[in-house]
This record gives sequence, structure tokens and C-alpha cells, in this order.
Amino acid sequence: MKLDQFRAWLRLFTVQGSWNYDRMVGLGLAFSMEPLLRTLSGGKENPRYREGLARAAQFFNAHPYFVGLAAGSLARAEHLGSSREEVDRLRTALVGPLGSVGDRLFWIGWLPLCSALGIVGAALVSPVAGAVLFLALYNVLHLSIRYWTLAVGWRMGPGVAAALGSSVFRRVPGIVAAAAAGAAGFVLPVAAAWLTGDLPQGSRFGTALVLAVCVIVGRWLLPSAGATRVGMAIVAAAAVVGLLWRW
Repeated sequence: MKLDQFRAWLRLFTVQGSWNYDRMVGLGLAFSMEPLLRTLSGGKENPRYREGLARAAQFFNAHPYFVGLAAGSLARAEHLGSSREEVDRLRTALVGPLGSVGDRLFWIGWLPLCSALGIVGAALVSPVAGAVLFLALYNVLHLSIRYWTLAVGWRMGPGVAAALGSSVFRRVPGIVAAAAAGAAGFVLPVAAAWLTGDLPQGSRFGTALVLAVCVIVGRWLLPSAGATRVGMAIVAAAAVVGLLWRW
């Protein structure tokens, strides 16, 4: 990775710092693209530098981990001399897919999956091991996706929009989501045994009933979160409460 691409990659971590209802992550996208636009012929004196930043800073919404795909491809389009209309069409074409793929891959799939494995690690080994396992697993994919999207966007340029229709982007999020659901089914009895092992039978039943009601209410209050995410969040919260109670 060249220095300008490395700078752009670092800036991707701040993409939500300027989030607002008017432009969503548009300002963050422009800030991330700036090191790539700086390498245009003539540098900052090139009219496309300011024009490209202004175009990028308009409304744009996507999953924060996938903004790199837009930053790389839009910057590449500016380097190739694409017209304003072509750049605008490319940005519009990226909004929907980058939000949908990112949400399904991370919020519905990878986050619940890593949470489940972290809870299992906490129950079977130690709470510290569970936390380390969760952070390590989650950030391996998180950091890789930020790097990969920027590199692919820069390499493919305007052609990246067509690549989003490939089978990889359609199938992988579904596979990860299915794995998360399976992991949730595995972690529930493990977490239940860990949390209620010292309780009498009646108290165990009451605890299970309370958790079930919490999942139902949470799913009702947060319909967009998904049952798996709500369930894993409640189990994780119960695990923390149980740990503090024992401590």
C-alpha cells in the first residue's frame, strides 16, 4: 500500500466523525479521499482536486466499514478524468449496495457470531479470555474489510459498481448470518449453565423466563435489529451482570 493509500485508510476510521442527517457520511468520505486526490497531476492546484472533494462531500450513506470502496473508486474516477455526471452516477450506484452488504455482513452476521464465541470463551475459560477472543475475531475481519475495500475500489475504479453484483457479495453475508444463528443456538445453553449453575431449579426456570421475555420485548422495541442480535445482546448483558454478582 502506497503512502497516500495508507493515509486514506487511516482516515476511514474517522468517517463517522462528521456524520449528520443532511449528508450522512459524505463529509467523512471526502476527508478519506483527500490523500488520493492530492496525487492528481498538479496536486492541489488541479481544479479536479477541489471539484472532486466538493462532489464527494455531498450526501452519501453506506456502512462505515465499506466506505473505502466508494473512496477508492470515486478517487480513481477523478484520476481517470470521468465527467461529473459519471462520478455522480457512480456515487449513486454505490449507496444502496454498500449499506445493505455491510449491514448484513457485520450487524446481522459477524457481530452476533463473535459475541457468541466470546461468551463461550468467557464461560469455558475466563471472562478475560472471552473479551480477548471477541475483540480479536471481530477486528480481524473489520480491519481487513477496511483495507480490502479501499484497495479494490482504487484498483477497479468506476467498474466497482458492477462487481457489487457478484455472487460473493450476495452469498457471503447470508452464510455468516446463518453461522451466527447457529452459534447463538449453541451459546444459549452454555451461558445458561454458567449463569445459573449455583441456583436452585425454580430460580433457573425464572431466570430463563425473564430472559425470554426480555428477548421478545427487545425484538418488539428494536424490530430492525434482528432476533439474533437482540438475543445475543441480552445474553451478553446477563453474562456481565452474573460476573459482577459473583465477583
